[in-house]
Amino acid sequence: MNRKQLIETIKSKQSFLCVGLDTDLEKIPAYFQSRPNGVVEFNKQIIDATKDYCVSYKINTAFYEAMGARGWDAMEETCEYIPETHLKIADAKRADIGNTSTYYAKAFFEKMKFDAITVAPYMGEDSIRPFLDYDNKWTIVLGLTSNKGAYDFELQKLKNEKHVYEQVLETVSLWGNENNLMFVVGATQAEELANIRKIIPNNFLLVPGVGAQGGSLADVAKYGMNKDCGLLVNASRAIIYASNEADFAEKATEFSLSYQLEMKQLLTLL
Repeated sequence: MNRKQLIETIKSKQSFLCVGLDTDLEKIPAYFQSRPNGVVEFNKQIIDATKDYCVSYKINTAFYEAMGARGWDAMEETCEYIPETHLKIADAKRADIGNTSTYYAKAFFEKMKFDAITVAPYMGEDSIRPFLDYDNKWTIVLGLTSNKGAYDFELQKLKNEKHVYEQVLETVSLWGNENNLMFVVGATQAEELANIRKIIPNNFLLVPGVGAQGGSLADVAKYGMNKDCGLLVNASRAIIYASNEADFAEKATEFSLSYQLEMKQLLTLL
């Protein structure tokens, strides 16, 4: 999915919601836990329940890798089930020396047909370049995250008085462009978004931390929205675990619709 298609989808659905499929086998309804393909069955019902209200799905690969070979199969089957009308994100946080990243890119962009992948920037351009070399694919670089560990490095100041994350945004933005680069900015860092928009005014931002982590959707839109919206706001636990009973799909619909309705109002500000 390219930038033009993503923007058109956001406008037509009046939503910039990304649903996180961070599916934990221990947290889904007990009915699925005893089934050999329970994770996939659960994911399919969540996708069916939310696809009308979101524009993207994000699969956190750790939840699938932990299950071994059957987890990779579940991830691949889930990716294939997501409609082509939705941006498919592999939240894998990869990046390594160039040759290794080349194979990471092949795995997620060719074998599993994801549209985007999250990467860590701290090994430099050669670790990210293999992802950027794909046409109509997105490389989503960690910028300013929502965890407390952001203070260990990202929010430290360099000798030039810039925060580490600011230097990362400035430098990485030169490696690609607004058509292939997104950045991760946590919703709990909403007030920093105004400053971030001065550095990268046109790039899309993937914003986790709304919902269970307490980030404010209104604040994210206030400080981070640009003329094209420029946001993908992720909600995972608040939607997929809205209920662990038989009504889990109905509750997922209810909560994703609630986000969409709020986003519709916020999009009128554009």
